[in-house]
Parts: sequence; C-alpha cells; structure tokens
Amino acid sequence: MKFFAFHLMPWDRLPHDFGQHHESAWTWVPNSLYDPAHGNELYNRYLDELVLAEELGFDGVCVNEHHQNAYGNMPSPNLMAAILARQTERIKIAVIGNALPFYNPPTRVAEEFAMIDVISGGRLIAGMVVGGGPEYYSFSVNPTHARSMYNEALDLVLEAWTRPGPFEHYGQHWKLKYVNPWPVPLQKPHPPVWVPGAGSQETIDMVAERRFAYMGIPYFHFDFFKRNFDSFREACQKQGYTANEEQMGWLVPIYVAETDEQAWAEYEAHLWYFVNNLLKGLVIFPPGYTSARSLARINRALDRFLGNVETRREIEEGKYAIVGSPATVRDQMADCIGQLGVGNILGLFQLGTLPEDLTRKNMTLFAEQVLPELRSSVRPVMNTN
Repeated sequence: MKFFAFHLMPWDRLPHDFGQHHESAWTWVPNSLYDPAHGNELYNRYLDELVLAEELGFDGVCVNEHHQNAYGNMPSPNLMAAILARQTERIKIAVIGNALPFYNPPTRVAEEFAMIDVISGGRLIAGMVVGGGPEYYSFSVNPTHARSMYNEALDLVLEAWTRPGPFEHYGQHWKLKYVNPWPVPLQKPHPPVWVPGAGSQETIDMVAERRFAYMGIPYFHFDFFKRNFDSFREACQKQGYTANEEQMGWLVPIYVAETDEQAWAEYEAHLWYFVNNLLKGLVIFPPGYTSARSLARINRALDRFLGNVETRREIEEGKYAIVGSPATVRDQMADCIGQLGVGNILGLFQLGTLPEDLTRKNMTLFAEQVLPELRSSVRPVMNTN
C-alpha cells in the first residue's frame, strides 16, 4: 500500500452568503472575491503541509490543475511540484495532472514534467488529464475536440520522452517541425503515468490498454467507485492481463481526531463549506465533452454526488469522507481498501476551511496511528464481480 497526501489548495474565504448570490464556484465566480495578500499566506501554508507529509512518512504528495475557480487555486501545479522537488528528498511528487488540451503545444508538458523529474532525482508521477468540464468554458476550447486533442497530445508527450529528437509531428490539432525537448526525464522510458477518472468508459478503456494507472476521483458514493474499479479490472482482462493493485488509486477526504465525536465536531463545518460552496457548479459536462454512453453512466450516479448530500449520516453511509478516531478510521479504511482492491490511497487531509493546526493534527494522527497498521496488514481483495 502507498499513501499520498493530496492537496487541492482551496480558497477558504468565500462570503457566508456565497451560495445565495453565486451559482458556481467555477469559471465565472468573480475574482474580486480573491485577496492576493491572503493568497500569499495560503500558498506558503499549503506547501508547508505537503512538505510535512515527507517528515511524517507518507509515500508521496499530489497536486492538481484547475482554472478560474475557488475550489483549487493551482492553475499551474507544475510550479508547486517544482518547489516540492527542491524542498523534499524522498517522496513521490504526483501531478494529477496536466490538462493536455489546454497546452499549446503539448510539448510544454513534456518539457516541464521532464524538468520536475530531473530536479527531483526521478520522483515525478506524471498525471495526464482531459481537463474538467467547466474549464472548457474557461479557455473557450471546443469540448467536442476534447478527446481527440487529449489523445494526440498524450501520444506526442510520450513520443517526445522516448524518441530521440528532433523529429516532426503533423497531427490533427498540432503541427510541429521540430520536436526536440530539452531536458528529457530521468526515469526511463518515462515517469509513471496516472490518469484520473470519474466514470468515463473511454478513459477506463484507454488506461487499461496503455497499462497506465487509474485514479478514482472523489465525491461520489462508495458504490460508484466499486463499479468503476471493477470496470477497470474487466477492461484490463480484455487487454489480456490482470490489473495490478498499484494501477488503481482512491482519492478520499480523511479526518482523524482523538474520538469520533471530537473528529466530527472539529471537521463538520469545514466539510459543509466544501460541499455547499466549493463543489457548487463543479458537475458540468459541455456538449460533446464525453460520449453519450459515458454521460448516461455518470448521470445515473449524480443523485449520489457529494454536492447533493445533506446529512452526516449520508456522509458516513456513502463513505464520502472517512472521519473519526484512529481506530474508526483504520477499520473503515481497511474495509474500503479491501473492497475496492486499490494499492494507492490519495488522502485529502485539508478540506475547505480546515485551518492549519487541525490539518497538521489530522495528518500527524493518521501518519502515526493509522498509516503503519494499514501499510503492514491490509491487502486489497481483487474483486472482479
């Protein structure tokens, strides 16, 4: 088992009546709500929390890319990853990921990821994503081209890492006379590739075919993740091999305190800030962004999306977040890992307005009283039913 500390770097100062006056925390949320002076404090605090993950014994840290939103203030996760490459020595640095259709040309991804890999001494995990639905509005990119742009960009990045340059690339979306990136990655043939997914069958099939790793992104009922990971294992079987547990990862909010009730007392208000404000407007599927088959599959799960949850009981029953004492969190995590069959846990230890002291307490209790037992005793059950 591998344990990663995932950070969204959210904005924690939306007004108390935000939900009454704004329909979304994405794309058109006015940037007059952003305070750069407070942003200075947040960025440095959040980076310190990720550096702490190495001190506490986590296997890696995760950052990700989002644009024009209050949910995650990392329009360039590569900047954060470059800082972490210098401030840490051991942990893996997972960028999950670069939204390939938004890079023109996508060889920028090949170059910047290679820089991070070289600086870190070969510790990069390269996330390659299509990009969130709202962000196609942010960049005015035609969403009907999302998949074809992504596929071409992914092929180009991998070729740039593995084929000696210079060479020419003449594709549907990009035409490059000279593909010749300096530097190239330290890891050979290239850094591990992780692809997050929210249930799209096209993504599941592509990841299985290429033997990459599939990361289940959060905010749906636990049963939704079970179906997705089962679908991934089935897709791998169709490709002629059995999925390895290290090819799968589950991203989940986690909060640990001394007792169950103390954990909920400390965490609940920050969780509802996240649900009611930061998730507002997240589920947007522009026309053509995904296939009708995958859209139907995701739509069936939307009534069990975290943004539609209203009670603590629903949170607990659906495993939208794992909250409680060290013993409670250990038991619930062990059960979930066994059912999902995953080999990577991507824990969200800071969420919404959770302050620095509680975030550090949460990470420390998890690292000292939960992680060691899970690492030594829990083995995923490779369920193919």
